Amino acid sequence: MWLLLTNPTSGSGNGARLSRMVSGFLASKRILFRDISGGSYEESARNLKKYVSAQPSDLSGVIVVGGDGMVHLTAQELAHSEIPLAVIPAGTGNDFARSLNLPLDNPTLLVDHYLTKEPTKIDLGRVNGRIFADILSTGFDSIVNERANRMKLVKGRMKYNAAILLELPTFKAKTYEFRIDGISFTAKAMLIAVSNGISYGGGMKVTPHAKIDDGLFDVMVLGPVSKIEFLKVFPKVFSGGHVNHPAVQILRGKEVEIDSDAVAYADGERIGELPIFAEVLPGSLLTWRL
Repeated sequence: MWLLLTNPTSGSGNGARLSRMVSGFLASKRILFRDISGGSYEESARNLKKYVSAQPSDLSGVIVVGGDGMVHLTAQELAHSEIPLAVIPAGTGNDFARSLNLPLDNPTLLVDHYLTKEPTKIDLGRVNGRIFADILSTGFDSIVNERANRMKLVKGRMKYNAAILLELPTFKAKTYEFRIDGISFTAKAMLIAVSNGISYGGGMKVTPHAKIDDGLFDVMVLGPVSKIEFLKVFPKVFSGGHVNHPAVQILRGKEVEIDSDAVAYADGERIGELPIFAEVLPGSLLTWRL
């Protein structure tokens, strides 16, 4: 039996539409499934925990229709299990799906792929005891997330654009203390990404060469630059071209500790204030890639 877990509000209602499509496809193939979607994030988490713990040997996998937040929720339960995660991207960013090279606009192709192909193992990350699938970050993007989450009148992607415009004029680089695989150093930075996948923020390839199954994080550190230079560099992140800028450094490691007066986010979810300790969990999730 498959479990179907949907965030109906993801992608401004795209989740509900795609969930109906997936349900219809499964029914047409006479595939046994149970919809365990809850009315809230918390209820979905409880439902998933109940079914995963009660009948793991009977489960073919969990089909998640939603964005990176739903992937983040599901990964907490499926890490280190033999139950695979099948993603139907329906969110605003869908960055975990991008890291798996999944098409963002062909759900029936994906479901058919999940039903007929074997899953493979990929890495996950764990930060301060919490699992994450894609990217852990701190610095400017986390401040933007904090501001955007407080906005009530602006919705969707526009609230993040508005938050960038509001935060950038007063933003300053901070001093961070790092420890990567036992090597300690201090550096000023504007943005730090500890990456299992390649992108966040809806296709920003912050670590374009990261591999999701190599047992290592790619750690991108953007050093201090002027506001004008930041605005020049920022658009290049969508192609990954920013990594050639002299203020950008890419490091790799299995364990990463960071401390400063800052907050961290992972998979778009708030982790909390630093310090943070992140470690790679090699081969800890079964899923499908294309």
